[in-house]
Amino acid sequence: MSRIAKLTLSVAVAVLTAAVLVGAALEDRDESTSQLAQKQRAAPRTPGQPVVLAFGGDVHFEGVLQSKLSANPASVLDPIEPVLRQADLAVVNLETAVTSGGSPTAKTFVFRTPASAFAALRGGSVDVVSMANNHGLDFGEAGLRDSLAAAKRYRFPVIGAGLDDSQAHRPFRRTINGQRIAVIGATQVLDDHLVSAWTAGPGKPGLASAKNVPRLVRAVRAARRASDTVVVYLHWGVELEQCPTSDQRTLAKHLVAAGADVVVGGHAHRLLGAGRLGKALVGYGLGNFVWYGTSELSTQTGVLFVTVTGRRVNEYRWVPARIVDGVPHAVSGSERRQELASWRSLRGCTGLKP
Repeated sequence: MSRIAKLTLSVAVAVLTAAVLVGAALEDRDESTSQLAQKQRAAPRTPGQPVVLAFGGDVHFEGVLQSKLSANPASVLDPIEPVLRQADLAVVNLETAVTSGGSPTAKTFVFRTPASAFAALRGGSVDVVSMANNHGLDFGEAGLRDSLAAAKRYRFPVIGAGLDDSQAHRPFRRTINGQRIAVIGATQVLDDHLVSAWTAGPGKPGLASAKNVPRLVRAVRAARRASDTVVVYLHWGVELEQCPTSDQRTLAKHLVAAGADVVVGGHAHRLLGAGRLGKALVGYGLGNFVWYGTSELSTQTGVLFVTVTGRRVNEYRWVPARIVDGVPHAVSGSERRQELASWRSLRGCTGLKP
């Protein structure tokens, strides 16, 4: 072999050896990086501090509330604001279209309110509203688009309604005290002749329907993957009934099994019981909240406080109130004790634990 050939062979062997060594090093590095990534994914998150959630019931601005809203939106909820202010996050059901346009739907009751409703809610220390209810499209698709546009102008979070089914099922998300909170809105209550028209779909504005249980379960599971606490706020039940239906109880079980930590809602315009379902907290009926009712039961209201740390429900409590001139006022003394006893007694027909 010539000198040149030997030199060429030596260089080739050296290059090959170096390549093998580098490849092995890279392989080791890739393996180490992969193992580190797996460990990081598997490592549990450091628990955050407790988060206090507050839930109120049905809100609209009809009757006497119209004049209050026109006079000074920011002060409408003043009587109950000190209560809601105690929470890290407060959620209610906005049971009205927020629009001056659209055409009324053919149904017995239709509600609408000006966009200043969002100023009233913010002034009352409400942080999020669900519009997934049987009045969300009272003024049709045009009214819903107006509602969503108004919420956007006011930068006010709305859940349960959207320009398509993805947006309607999209949770509100906020990190509070180191905890990732997700809140989803949906309705189990829709007039039979409006179910198709009002339910959001691909490229179709509407509401998140809890009648499609698999779709709602998927939304809960998706939220679960990136959240420490998952809340579902529902419109459900039967008007004027103070015990949950079998449909409500079944839905609650499905949602808790899917990963919901708190399941609450309303629609009955009456209070229903609350309690624990396994490790989760379920509240079947929050009653009216900002409403024009005047009867004894229709003005019985309050705020449900739930303290959570990740998936743990630390505690829950009811702050009773009475609606006066459309707005809730917290009660005290003997009236408070009576209202608390009445609320606790409602758990008897729910199948829930204290």
